Amino acid sequence: MCSLQSLRRLAKYHHGIKMLLTRNILQEHVCSLNKNIYRIGSNGFHTTFMNFAKRKDKDDKNSIQMNPKAKTKSAVIEIWRNMTVQELADSMGKSVDHIFDVFVYVENSNPYNRPKSVIHNFTVIQEAAKKSGFRFKVVAHPSEREKEVVPKYKDVTRRPPADPSKLVRRPPVVTIMGHVDHGKTTLLDSLRNTRVVDSEFGGITQHIGAFSVVLPSSKDRVTFLDTPGHAAFTAMRARGADSTDIVVLVVAADDGVMEQTVESIRMAKEANVPIIVAINKIDKPKADVDYTRKMLLTQGIELEEFGGDIQSVPISALKGTNLNTLIEVIALQAEIMDLKAEPTGYMEGVVIESKTDPGRGKLSTALVQRGTLRKGCILVAGTAWAKVRAMFDDTGRPLTEAPPATPVEILGWRELPSAGDEIIEVESERVAQEVLKYRMEKQREEKLEDVKEVIAQKAAEHHKVYRTMLEERRRLGWYRVRRTGPREKESKERDGHPELNIIVKGDVDGSVEAILDVLDTYDDEKRCKLSLIHYGVGQVTENDLELASTFDSLVYTFNLDTPKKTKDLAKQKSVLVKPHNVIYKLVDDIKDEISKMLPLKKVEDVTGEANVLQFFEVTVGKTKVGVAGSRCTKGLLKRASQARVLRNGEVIYEGKVFQLRHLKDEVESIKKDVECGVRLDKSGFEFEPGDIIQCYSIREEPQTCEWDPGF
Repeated sequence: MCSLQSLRRLAKYHHGIKMLLTRNILQEHVCSLNKNIYRIGSNGFHTTFMNFAKRKDKDDKNSIQMNPKAKTKSAVIEIWRNMTVQELADSMGKSVDHIFDVFVYVENSNPYNRPKSVIHNFTVIQEAAKKSGFRFKVVAHPSEREKEVVPKYKDVTRRPPADPSKLVRRPPVVTIMGHVDHGKTTLLDSLRNTRVVDSEFGGITQHIGAFSVVLPSSKDRVTFLDTPGHAAFTAMRARGADSTDIVVLVVAADDGVMEQTVESIRMAKEANVPIIVAINKIDKPKADVDYTRKMLLTQGIELEEFGGDIQSVPISALKGTNLNTLIEVIALQAEIMDLKAEPTGYMEGVVIESKTDPGRGKLSTALVQRGTLRKGCILVAGTAWAKVRAMFDDTGRPLTEAPPATPVEILGWRELPSAGDEIIEVESERVAQEVLKYRMEKQREEKLEDVKEVIAQKAAEHHKVYRTMLEERRRLGWYRVRRTGPREKESKERDGHPELNIIVKGDVDGSVEAILDVLDTYDDEKRCKLSLIHYGVGQVTENDLELASTFDSLVYTFNLDTPKKTKDLAKQKSVLVKPHNVIYKLVDDIKDEISKMLPLKKVEDVTGEANVLQFFEVTVGKTKVGVAGSRCTKGLLKRASQARVLRNGEVIYEGKVFQLRHLKDEVESIKKDVECGVRLDKSGFEFEPGDIIQCYSIREEPQTCEWDPGF
């Protein structure tokens, strides 16, 4: 047995042998590496020891390779507008309880608390799908997809009448109509406690306004439409009559029935709406309520005072007299009519007015007639469409939804709709584009049909000329037909007649429409042509100024403030921009501009007349000349003035007075009732007793435009 000391000695010996062997192996390995480095470096490639790594064999690769986890894509579900909670759950493949749990984290989802609840807010559907871990694709309703394929472009119309069980009460729509300056806006101001009339230019309403008023007595809400009374705004009054439930006819007690009063009565009868007569200005000294009622009776308005069924209320809108009585009559009439509408489904309405706001873009004032308008709805009106970005009431406050009989200002139109167009909500933007293409195609076909006869007439004339030329060519045979000259121009000049070119820009579509209607009445084309180069809604743009500079046009703006930048640009281009706020002043300005372009006309003024009493000849030198012994009967005869001789009412000679003699003296003029001798510049002319000698002068004076627009 070995001792402990011998064992320690043996272990130390083995450790030294192990270290020696390790050192020898490392030295051999370094030598081999140096040889490899020298061999590779001689070929121009240099490396270091750190860049060499042991090549992995197949087993090592398989052992250390890590397969990355495949990225899982979330599933795609189909969603559509106005889907129910149950339909959303079925589309996700989840339970209804899961949808309700997700709705806890989705804003504006509180109203949708039942499986059959229709989700009107499309944003709620999108957020619920995202929070459930799904991607989504917007599609049409399944019932729409199952229908047969419709034509490429289709139109949309109003829905059939709703089920009476789905109808709910709605506020009445009341239109205030009447003659200009009879107090319509003052009446509305008294009901709203506002002062709209103070902001009206010229003291007259020139826009159609839509307002919602809460009646102080019953707290019921009433929608009022204020229409202009001026003769130029006939189309606005017609739109107001067509969009209303009740017409309040305002008649001034001191003026009685006037022209626009008769027109308003006719429009209300054509629209078949009940009329309530408000006899205004009873506080005036010349007010005669009984005489006004008799005048209304002659126009077919049978008042209760004469055994009819139309109510009349004498009021003073300025002092508030009997306004509560008028409100009670309106409320009673609405109660009798039992006005109802369907608040669900796609929205239907009408455009009351439209305009372009420099800060917000294209806006329209609309009246909701059916359904409920919400943010995000896709609307179609005429050849314009919109995705509702925001809604505002008549005071400018934002709205989240607008039920039936609500006036609302809509923001989000791609193109500006025309006043009076029907508004219909559609499913998607794709449907809106199809509807617009269909309607524009129909407009193109109608326009082509209108000019079809003109095209056929032009074609027949061209064919006739072509046949004549062809026969002439055949007759000449080898000989060519000589050219008759340059081709006649299609647009012929007006033989020096003046022409006024204008561009019209207005604040709202209705105002521009009224101005165009007035321009259509222009009837002085023979003396001066009036050409409308361009018209539109909104501020004057650089393109408008370019157009005006090209055609040498005047730019008329209506109720618009022209920015300084635009004024400077117009001054550079020598374009005159003429702003106006009152329509009849704008028309008068156009008449003045036409009058300036008319040439001066020659006006003849008869300065004197003389009756020939006797003809005799005198000798001057060696020549005999005729002299008329005459008496001046009118005015003053002057030497060297223009003169004519009338015999039996016919002019037989025109020339000049060469000489005047009184007794033996030659004078410059002869007064009335003085006898004289008159010699004309034609010496051989023979007078006869009874002839009349007229002296006259010709002067030039400016012409005036004789255009009568009707107001």
